Amino acid sequence: MTINIQRRRLIQGMSMLPAASLLGMSPLANAATELRISHQFPGGTLTSGDFRDRLCRQFALELDKQSHGALKAVVYANSSLMKTKAQFDAMRHGALDMSLVPLDYAGGQVPETNIGLMPGIITSYEKGVQFKTSEAGKMLYDVLESKGILLVSWVWQAGGVASRNKAIIEPSDVKGLKVRGGSRGMELILKEAGASVMSVPSNEIYASMQTGALDAAMTSSTSLMSFRLEEVAKELTTGRDKTYWFMFEPLMISRDVFNRLGKPEQDLIMKVGAQMEKFALDACKTDDEKVAQVYIKAGGHAHDMNQATVARWQDIARRTAWQDFANRSASCAKLLKAAEKLV
Repeated sequence: MTINIQRRRLIQGMSMLPAASLLGMSPLANAATELRISHQFPGGTLTSGDFRDRLCRQFALELDKQSHGALKAVVYANSSLMKTKAQFDAMRHGALDMSLVPLDYAGGQVPETNIGLMPGIITSYEKGVQFKTSEAGKMLYDVLESKGILLVSWVWQAGGVASRNKAIIEPSDVKGLKVRGGSRGMELILKEAGASVMSVPSNEIYASMQTGALDAAMTSSTSLMSFRLEEVAKELTTGRDKTYWFMFEPLMISRDVFNRLGKPEQDLIMKVGAQMEKFALDACKTDDEKVAQVYIKAGGHAHDMNQATVARWQDIARRTAWQDFANRSASCAKLLKAAEKLV
């Protein structure tokens, strides 16, 4: 009985150890340190596949190269390490080292993260780049750091809409349809426009549309291709010219894991993370163009929005999603006010 109790206590103690300790990481990184990077997107290679997977692999390659093998990373694609929605909380508690995940998924735990898919705020890549050094970007960084998360690579990607039968361009087009918005804010504007909403991660959209549970889904240009939605949706609205929403999909690291590394390793992680942002920006713009050709080749149709259409979606966002976000807390209200300066 005593042996069993001791064994149980040992196992419980190990379960409380941070991921870095379980991986054999030294607090001073004296030996080679290996980080685990988890994401929900399809796996590929350094040169082909979903750019978010390629970004993680390139990040790992540069860590290894620039640290001369002292700092390594292993990429776990397609939610193979843990479920999609579990990644953010796992990082907060040191049970996962790193992840590239749509930040808005964490809105239930940290309401401020909903700014990462707030319709009508970020409407161009230029504004996405500006966000990092803006007042709003600094506020978001501080909030996440206080919750146990550090931003490593800042990635904003334009969003589009895939629909099974009807093109969704104007707000009135969603009336009576079952639509996946992808965020609390998007769901609010869709409801205001007359749609029924369904909340699923991007890697579950295909099955939902295939069965008819969803009529349409809003997601990033890359996800519109990576999850082969052209097989179940024939109408596409792209974000290649004008769009009213962008998705923040940063590469992040657990603060606990980061703090156990030596200063040289910490600096290298942030340096390489910043280097990945140019790669991400170029890849996003490429995918915005490529997605239209993918859907046309599959027998579908591609549509674009003009500025007047974007403005109509923004008007709905101001009186629904923005107001809801500001009402959630004083911190959210302050963050929104700062973010509005970018509009």
